[in-house]
Amino acid sequence: MSGFDNLNTDFYQTSYSIEDQSQQSYDYGGSGGPYSKQYGGYDYSQQGRFVPPDMMQPQQPYTGQIFQPTQAFTPTTPQSFYGNNFEDEPPLLEELGINFDHIWQKTLTVLHPLKVADGSIMNETDLAGPMVFCLAFGATLLLAGKIQFGYVYGISAIGCLGMFCLLNLMSMTGVSFGCVASVLGYCLLPMILLSSFAVIFSLQGMVGIILTAGIIGWCSFSASKIFISALAMEGQQLLVAYPCALLYGVFALISVF
Repeated sequence: MSGFDNLNTDFYQTSYSIEDQSQQSYDYGGSGGPYSKQYGGYDYSQQGRFVPPDMMQPQQPYTGQIFQPTQAFTPTTPQSFYGNNFEDEPPLLEELGINFDHIWQKTLTVLHPLKVADGSIMNETDLAGPMVFCLAFGATLLLAGKIQFGYVYGISAIGCLGMFCLLNLMSMTGVSFGCVASVLGYCLLPMILLSSFAVIFSLQGMVGIILTAGIIGWCSFSASKIFISALAMEGQQLLVAYPCALLYGVFALISVF
């Protein structure tokens, strides 16, 4: 047996001996808890020590607030655009661009040639009054037995286009086509009076010629006055009145003949 021990010792050299087993301590039921075994000076009894539930420190509840991101976009309701109630909404005629006060002021400016025109009002694009006056002019021609609605609207469109080009060349500020059509349409009001006389009286005599010339001068003078005040074209009224007279002269010929 001694030879076998020497062979085993020579085969594998180790520092482990049987005497070391007496120094190992196993505590399966002691205070050190299970698996309380000392290896190389490391104390496992402190790491695996059993702690009763009544000796454990209670965990403090979380008292903070959960982070809630701020809402970047605030939805708006339709009431924020139009007010809190229906009383704050503008009238329907104002939304459509129809102002009876301005229409009445423009009509008085045309009927009173010597009245000073308000440039801020006359520079608006208002086509409600001109459309009514064109229909009235065609209706009076219809009462005289002349169906000339197509000529009225055709000559009006060509005349507005020509005055639009001419005024943009003459003025420094420029003018819109709607403003030109509005002014020329309002100044057609005296021509309605001429066509109304043509229903009752004949305008082909001397009295008719004088009356027709006066109506043409009335329309052209009113239109040129409004254009001068709206476009700040001081000293150029006669230059503007001449093409206006040519346009209203064509309407006068339709009324007379």
